Order: sequence, then structure tokens, then C-alpha cells
Amino acid sequence: MIRIGMGQIEVIPGNPRKNKETILQAIAYAKALRLDLLILPELALSGYLIGDVWDQPAFVNECVTMGEDIIKATQNIAVIFGNVGLDPAKHNADGRVRKYNAIFAAQNGKVIAPQESPYPFVIKTLDPNYRFFNEVRYFTNLTTVAYELHRPVEELLGLLPFSFKGEPFTVAPLLCEDSWDENYLISPTTTLQEKSQLLETPIDAYINISASPFTLGKNERRHRLFQTRAKELNAPIFYINSVGLQNNGKSLCTFDGQSTVYTAEGQIGVQLPAYEATIQPVLLEKLATTYEPVNLLEGQPVKRELPPLPVPNEIEQIYNTLHYGIRSFLKQTGIKKIIIGVSGGIDSALNAALYATILDPSQIYLVNMPSRFNSHATKDLAAQLAHNLGCHYAVCPVEDSLQLTTNQLNKLTFSRPSGETESITLSSFVKENIQARDRSSRILAGIAAAVGGAFTCNGNKTEFTIGYATLYGDLAGFLAATSDLWKYQVYGLAQYLNTVIFKRQVIPQGTIDIIPSAELSENQDITKGQGDPLQYEYHDRLFRAFIEPWNRLSPEDILLAYKEKRLVSLLDLPQPIEQYFKSAHDFIADLERWWNLFSGMAVAKRIQSPPVIVVSRRAYGGDLQEAQMKPYYTDAYYSLKAELL
Repeated sequence: MIRIGMGQIEVIPGNPRKNKETILQAIAYAKALRLDLLILPELALSGYLIGDVWDQPAFVNECVTMGEDIIKATQNIAVIFGNVGLDPAKHNADGRVRKYNAIFAAQNGKVIAPQESPYPFVIKTLDPNYRFFNEVRYFTNLTTVAYELHRPVEELLGLLPFSFKGEPFTVAPLLCEDSWDENYLISPTTTLQEKSQLLETPIDAYINISASPFTLGKNERRHRLFQTRAKELNAPIFYINSVGLQNNGKSLCTFDGQSTVYTAEGQIGVQLPAYEATIQPVLLEKLATTYEPVNLLEGQPVKRELPPLPVPNEIEQIYNTLHYGIRSFLKQTGIKKIIIGVSGGIDSALNAALYATILDPSQIYLVNMPSRFNSHATKDLAAQLAHNLGCHYAVCPVEDSLQLTTNQLNKLTFSRPSGETESITLSSFVKENIQARDRSSRILAGIAAAVGGAFTCNGNKTEFTIGYATLYGDLAGFLAATSDLWKYQVYGLAQYLNTVIFKRQVIPQGTIDIIPSAELSENQDITKGQGDPLQYEYHDRLFRAFIEPWNRLSPEDILLAYKEKRLVSLLDLPQPIEQYFKSAHDFIADLERWWNLFSGMAVAKRIQSPPVIVVSRRAYGGDLQEAQMKPYYTDAYYSLKAELL
């Protein structure tokens, strides 16, 4: 029986000193539990998302040196951990010293080298180069090493030969993407299995160490993939992931842990909690030619027949991610006071309630900034929200400053050397933007500076998609915590906070029920039913199709589906398309209106927007790479349009 520790530790990006302390503490704890093997995550010393810090030789050397300290600490225990591997004698095409994303293994103070590897560490074979994963920029993979040595890459994939209690114990080591190999030319997992058969050395466990950030649906897909693979291999798979918050500047990624052991029967034997740093001991019991994992929590073994995990609730996952992400970001940045502009609407109310799950009410300042266009209903709802949360609350009208700015600009005259003069005229739309900028750039920023805090951006993904926000106005803030949530998820999360988290009506029901409106002009009067120019039930799903599918949809795809009467199923609409648009003309006009904004001015706004906490499979910021270009329609689109009209 082999005692293995699942080392789901918190990794602090760019702080190898702190991470080394954490790892040494984990090793000491594992020794106290008399574990045989401790498994730690990918790049456990450096962190995964650290940007171009990888270009600093001093930082890389620090990680390498501290990795050697970890190896020395493995007396009376074996440890597997992720770190950067360095080859000072080689340089890449960009002239920088050769670096590898690597697995290091050690036992009793000595390195356990993988069989047939040219290095004393395991090199990652499959470097992901999509979404915010950009390993090709920094690391060299095993395929390149094999090419340079004129050897098949399969020969260089090696097993790790441990020995416990006088008996051999063979590990098949894999680094994160090496197990997600469906679309690659090589399968490291299959190669290691075939090598073990060739060497007549059974693999006792497959171990995948990862730095895998949370997105909705990722863990469910991983379970399907790893359960199937474990059953095919007839061997347990250990998946070890880190927890923590890391970022690439614009995308704040929560690493959710949820480390898992998959049994040889293809079941989930153990799954660790999300967002919790822990060391979980697991017993591997020898059964015939395979090992079977058994959870050892308080000596209670898990039954062989395991019930399936409950299907995760999407809104619950979103709440856990945002709560952890906000709390971690505040800790990282040292921000202790938050200022939120509350309008009485759903988005600002949701943000206020989210921050109230993390901070004491005395640290939260809510500000209502009405003009003559704001209704008594929304002003009352903002005050009610502040009362329910017990936060600081103030009303700071913007009508006077709006009139001041309007009068100044209306009286402004531009002159040229030729003597020509020109005055400007402020449209209703320009006046709307003046209000929004005054609220954020002047009032909220001023209050934040005065109390020593930061103010939030309360936008959602629907608004970000088409730029339905004012640049330097409500698009500003230190963090856009809810900007990866569609409008329907905003409402769902608001209800969840009331019923599950606070267990009382913190967000007023009136805020949930009221028609969404910016209330910036006489044309946005909620008492007359004049709300936002969006049918959220439809547009949430349309905009999602522009962004989140791996093969993103364009107007051509949407219009073809409309013509073939399969748009309802394509977008998963709750109602027939005729409920939203009376004619093809109306449908096409709406599609082009939002596509022009999405791929036009909204791109510039998104580039200048605050950081985002990643929830979806494709978030704005560093996750979805965008270029500023003119909106484009294919020839096929124009043909379909002509036919339908």
C-alpha cells in the first residue's frame, strides 16, 4: 500500500520565495503524515501566468536554485513538482537561453530522472498556444528536442522509476496539456502506455500535474476525458491542480484546484474542494496488476461503487469564482475600500452585494448620482440597497455639473489663423456621455482618492460586446468583476445572492423586476417603458455566438440559420424568432446594427476596459485577442441578404 499526497497548494505568481516556503511546509506536513509520495502542481515555484517575466534570467535562475532546495528536502519522502528546466548551453531562435516547462521528481534528496530523457527532468510535450495559454512564447517542447537529436519524440518520453518499501513503483508523468491530446499528432499518454508494455514494466499510476484555470464546463469535460482514459489504461490517474489567482494583465484567472483521482474502473475516487489549498492523503492499494485509490479522510475508505458527482450548478460556480477572484485580487493589490456608483439598477446592485460578501460594510461606499432623468423608483432602490447591506451611502447629483459643462461647451468658439470661427452643438447623445464621464471620472474617482480606495466598473458582457458603455465613464474602474457575465447570468446571480448567500432580500426585488435603462435622457424613461435598446433574452444568445464557440459565428452563419429556420436551435432561443422580429428586414437591420458595433467602436472600448475575472470559455481581455478593424461581411452574407429581402 502506497500513501500518496495530493498537494493542492496555492501558487503565488512571480513569487518563488513564497512558493518555496509553501512547498517546504507541504513536504514537512506530508512527512508528518508518513506519506510515501507528494505530488505538487505545474510550475509550482514560478506560477503559470507571469507574462514576460520569463525574459529575466535572474528570475529564471532563482526558480532553478529554489527547485534544487526542494530536491534536497526530499529525505524520507518522494516529491513530484513542476518547475522551469534550464539548459544554459542552448539558445532559442530569439536568442534567449533555452527553457522548458518541466516535471522534477526526487526521492531521498536525489533526482529521479525519466528513462531515456536527455535531461534529468520531464519536458512538456504539448505546449498549448490558444486562449491565454502562450507557452510557445517562452518554452521549448519535447518535440523540438527530439528533432534536434534526430530521434523520434516517442523515444524521449520516459517513465519515472520510484521504489517504495522495497518494491518498484512506476509513474507515467504528464504535464497538463499532455493529457488533452485529442487534436495533436502525438499522444504522450498512449506513448507511455506502449513504452511500459514494451519494457514489460507496468505503470502503477499516471500523474498529471497542471496549472489549469477555471472556466465554465472545463471540469465536466476533464472528467469525461480522464474517466474514459483511466478505464482504457486500466490504471489510476492523479490530476493535481493549483489554487490561486493569476493574470496576464487583462484576464484574471482563478485556479480552482479540484484535484481528482480517477480509478482504474473509470470512476472519480477523490475530488478535492474548489479554491481550497489542502494536502489530501490517498492510499493506493495493490489489487492484482493495478493500484486502486482509496480516500483516507479520518481513516474512512471510499466505497468501491462510487455515486456520480452531482451536476454542478452554473450560478453557484459563477458565485464561487467571482467571490474567490475578487477576494484574491483585493489581497494582491492591497485595496481595502471600495466605491461603487449605484443607480438602482441590477448591475450596480449585484456588484455591491458581491463586494459585501468579502468586505465589512464599513469598507464599502455606495454613491447615487442622479440627474433630472433618474426616476424616483431607481433612486429609492439605490437607497434601499445601501440600507440592506449596511454600507456607507451618499447622494451626489450631477445635474449642476452637467449644466456647467453643457454651457461651457455651447459657448465654446474655435478659431483658425485665417479668421474663420466655428461653434459646436451638443446632441442628446453627447450629453448622455458627459453625465456618465462626470459620474466616474470626477465623482467616483475623487471619492476613491479621498478615502484611499478604488471604484468599480459594473458592466456586464452583453454591454461590453456592443460597447453599450461610455469610454472614460461607466467603462472605467479598477476591476470589471461581472464583465464576463451575460445579462441572464447577472439576474441569476442576483437571485442566488438573495436566496442562498444572504438568505434575505439584500438586492431589492424592485431592482430585479425594473426594466433595465441607462436613464441618461428623456428617451430612457422607465415610467414610459423606455429601457435599454436590447432584447436580452435574444441578444445574450446572439452575442455569445459571436464570441464563445471555438469556431465563432459571423453574420453569414446567423443569416444562413435564419433562412433555413434553425436559428432557434443554433442559439438555443426560448421562443420562436418571430417573437423578436416581425420581418426579415427587421432581423437583418438588428443583426447589422450590433455586428457593426461589436467589431467596430466596441473593440476600442474593450481594449481600454478594466481587467476581467474569467468565467466563460472566452472572456474579453487577454483571452479573446482582438484587432481594431472595420466590420466585415462576406460575399455569401450579401447574397443571403439580397435573397431574404
